[in-house]
Amino acid sequence: MNWIQRKIYLYNVTFGLYMLDWWERYLFNTLVIILMWFIFYNGSRFVTEFCKRWGLHIRHD
Repeated sequence: MNWIQRKIYLYNVTFGLYMLDWWERYLFNTLVIILMWFIFYNGSRFVTEFCKRWGLHIRHD
Protein backbone atom coordinates (compact mmCIF):
# COMPACT_ATOMS: atom_id res chain seq x y z
CA MET A 1 0.00 0.00 0.00
CA ASN A 2 1.60 3.24 -1.10
CA TRP A 3 1.24 6.67 0.50
CA ILE A 4 -1.77 7.80 -1.56
CA GLN A 5 -3.68 4.58 -0.91
CA ARG A 6 -3.03 4.93 2.82
CA LYS A 7 -4.35 8.51 2.80
CA ILE A 8 -7.50 7.45 0.92
CA TYR A 9 -7.97 4.55 3.36
CA LEU A 10 -7.52 6.90 6.34
CA TYR A 11 -10.06 9.34 4.85
CA ASN A 12 -12.59 6.53 4.33
CA VAL A 13 -12.14 5.14 7.83
CA THR A 14 -12.11 8.53 9.57
CA PHE A 15 -15.38 9.71 8.04
CA GLY A 16 -17.02 6.27 7.96
CA LEU A 17 -17.27 6.21 4.17
CA TYR A 18 -16.27 2.54 3.96
CA MET A 19 -19.77 1.45 5.05
CA LEU A 20 -21.63 3.58 2.48
CA ASP A 21 -22.75 2.60 -1.00
CA TRP A 22 -20.88 3.94 -4.00
CA TRP A 23 -23.48 6.64 -4.72
CA GLU A 24 -23.50 7.81 -1.08
CA ARG A 25 -19.70 8.14 -1.11
CA TYR A 26 -19.94 10.06 -4.39
CA LEU A 27 -22.56 12.42 -2.93
CA PHE A 28 -20.56 12.99 0.27
CA ASN A 29 -17.32 13.63 -1.63
CA THR A 30 -19.12 16.03 -3.98
CA LEU A 31 -20.47 18.00 -1.04
CA VAL A 32 -17.01 18.12 0.56
CA ILE A 33 -15.47 19.43 -2.67
CA ILE A 34 -18.17 22.11 -3.03
CA LEU A 35 -17.69 23.17 0.60
CA MET A 36 -13.92 23.38 0.17
CA TRP A 37 -14.37 25.45 -3.02
CA PHE A 38 -16.61 27.94 -1.17
CA ILE A 39 -14.12 28.20 1.71
CA PHE A 40 -11.10 28.76 -0.56
CA TYR A 41 -12.93 31.14 -2.90
CA ASN A 42 -14.31 33.33 -0.12
CA GLY A 43 -11.02 33.12 1.77
CA SER A 44 -9.14 34.43 -1.25
CA ARG A 45 -11.66 37.25 -1.67
CA PHE A 46 -11.29 38.17 2.00
CA VAL A 47 -7.49 38.21 1.80
CA THR A 48 -7.48 40.43 -1.28
CA GLU A 49 -9.96 42.88 0.27
CA PHE A 50 -7.96 42.88 3.51
CA CYS A 51 -4.75 43.63 1.64
CA LYS A 52 -6.39 46.41 -0.37
CA ARG A 53 -7.86 47.99 2.75
CA TRP A 54 -4.57 47.99 4.66
CA GLY A 55 -2.39 48.95 1.69
CA LEU A 56 -0.52 45.67 1.52
CA HIS A 57 -0.17 45.58 -2.24
CA ILE A 58 2.17 43.13 -3.87
CA ARG A 59 4.69 44.96 -6.01
CA HIS A 60 5.90 43.49 -9.28
CA ASP A 61 9.26 45.04 -10.13
